[in-house]
Amino acid sequence: MSMNNTAPRGRGRPRERGGNVYERTGTSVLWVRYRDAAGGVVRESTGTSDPDVAERFLRDRLNARDDGALGLLLEGKKLTFSEWADWFLEHRSKPPFRSEKTHEMNLRCVKHLRTVFGDLLLTEITAEAIEEYIAVRLETRRRVPTKLGCRIGDKLKPKTVHHEYSALRRILNVAVKKKKLGANPCDGVEFPVSLTIGTQKPHIVTREEQQRIEFVAASYLRHVVIIMTEMGLRPYKELLRMRREQVDLENRIVHIPDSKTEAGVADMPMTERVAEAFRERLAEIPADCPWLFPTPVVGSRKPYIQSLKKTWNTTLEKAGVRYFPLYNLRHTFASRLSAGGVADRFVTLLLRQGDATVFKKYSHADLQMKRDALAKLEVQERDSQSEDLGTVRVN
Repeated sequence: MSMNNTAPRGRGRPRERGGNVYERTGTSVLWVRYRDAAGGVVRESTGTSDPDVAERFLRDRLNARDDGALGLLLEGKKLTFSEWADWFLEHRSKPPFRSEKTHEMNLRCVKHLRTVFGDLLLTEITAEAIEEYIAVRLETRRRVPTKLGCRIGDKLKPKTVHHEYSALRRILNVAVKKKKLGANPCDGVEFPVSLTIGTQKPHIVTREEQQRIEFVAASYLRHVVIIMTEMGLRPYKELLRMRREQVDLENRIVHIPDSKTEAGVADMPMTERVAEAFRERLAEIPADCPWLFPTPVVGSRKPYIQSLKKTWNTTLEKAGVRYFPLYNLRHTFASRLSAGGVADRFVTLLLRQGDATVFKKYSHADLQMKRDALAKLEVQERDSQSEDLGTVRVN
């Protein structure tokens, strides 16, 4: 495999201006050989065993040489994974490139990736090394901190290891785009475990379960349950960090200025029951407090409640309801809308999903259309309560 083109260089035999791809002893990764602008011989690993990819790598190098950009590219070949990961975390992991939650996950994943790949050059990371890393991590057991020290827990979940693999792929993809790496070695990796094993469908809360939960829940948590099941707000990104000025009770609108996706930023209409929950919430917090759900923890890093996991678990136990994640209340909201006859496109709009094609297609729907959709949910709620009262009287 070679690319040969010659150019006259005064008298004598012309110097070869092309290059060739070759196999190096002891490795399946293909290498390239070519001359730089000064005539010196350059040998590089392509990071791939695919001949077509290796040929493209060589063409890119020759084009960069002819354009005077080869020196910059070769400088990037000296980067270690740790150095590149630091650049990625600072310049491509934070908002607006990626969400804050994704950035936090990248930080956790890079901490583990550094232990194996940290001192390696980007060009030294191979598909075989990545597969070995995955195999070892799948057999690794969690270390659970306790008051008496760390205890060894169960094996890491495949999804946890896949998060790390995805972060590595993401980091190396950016390196390829920035011409720091010829090809992403992750392209030659197949994750060995199916991620569909053990996954569960979201629990859709029945109205009877919701009544039991609201009966035993603290007032602020009861408000969370009502708002999520009738507005579908995201609990941690949108609801718990909400400020009082976002709530317009006069017009029965909640403004969402920041969300997981661009589609999530919107003005959302509220049902009467949600409006009552917001009135109660505003009455319970101090008049000078800007947050609807202020944290009770003194010296907390954030002024609002950051997690409801323990409280939610305890509340479900008191209500006699099998555990399910709080986020499932958002799924419940969508399911009740669909059951009430709301068209799928309006359910998608009310959920403010990040699917750009779906959102763009139906973005002409105005606030009144949203109100009409939520009105169907209120009718269903009143009919259900009437049926419950009728049953009680008969009994």
